Amino acid sequence: MTQEDGSVSRVLREYKAYRLSGDAVEVDWVKDLDVAEATSCFQEQNLERPLKVLVLYGSLRATSYSRLLAREFARILDKLGADVRIYNPEGLPIKDDVSDKHPKVAELRELSQWSEAHVWCCPEQHGTISAVFKNQIDWIPLSLGSVRPTQGRTLAVAQVNGGSQSFNVVNTLRILGRWMRMVTIPNQSSVPKAWTEFDSTGRMKASSLRDRVVDVAEELYKFSMLLRDHSGFLVDRYSERKEKREKGRLLSQAEKEAEKIKDLAAKG
Repeated sequence: MTQEDGSVSRVLREYKAYRLSGDAVEVDWVKDLDVAEATSCFQEQNLERPLKVLVLYGSLRATSYSRLLAREFARILDKLGADVRIYNPEGLPIKDDVSDKHPKVAELRELSQWSEAHVWCCPEQHGTISAVFKNQIDWIPLSLGSVRPTQGRTLAVAQVNGGSQSFNVVNTLRILGRWMRMVTIPNQSSVPKAWTEFDSTGRMKASSLRDRVVDVAEELYKFSMLLRDHSGFLVDRYSERKEKREKGRLLSQAEKEAEKIKDLAAKG
């Protein structure tokens, strides 16, 4: 096995577990989706450079409905021609004084920099997002030196509920997306009583809720393909251009704080 073969095998094993095999392929509802219209404008572009999508979910439970929903999004986006990777948050330390060299932290940040689009699937807990999900976002900084790990990426948001339908989580995720300088698409998915919407194999049952998930995935794909080659222009800021001219590069937040302290000390 070559090094390249080993790398591909690792990606399939760690990030594409959503892909089906055996008899599950025969009964997969995603394979029968008619998505030709959604992909018609981007076929050549996507063949040359498949859209890179990172999917995050917000629960470590053995039966995690946010993970099941994340996998359905991944399968649909895979069907649309995207290169989809799902990050497993198990083992990610709580954001504190733990070194950012921790392998799970480094993995998450590398995936965010690799991506061009995100899907965030989160359960509602006590009327808001779960700690598992927020911890992942906390570990993705607004900047790594001059690199913005999320700036300009497109984003789709979705939530699952144990009870009646709510939009608390998707609304909170939109706030986070804006803060992370992402382009959040208009459509979204909220799945009430999630335990009734998935069958015993973990697949989403046929319903208008499932159709909405397809809608959201298609919309993310379209927005992403239209914007990805222009995201640098769209998020270009006067203040950052000025900083680059004056400082030679974008400063990290720590460097900016150090400069403020230095200036205050000089003024005495």
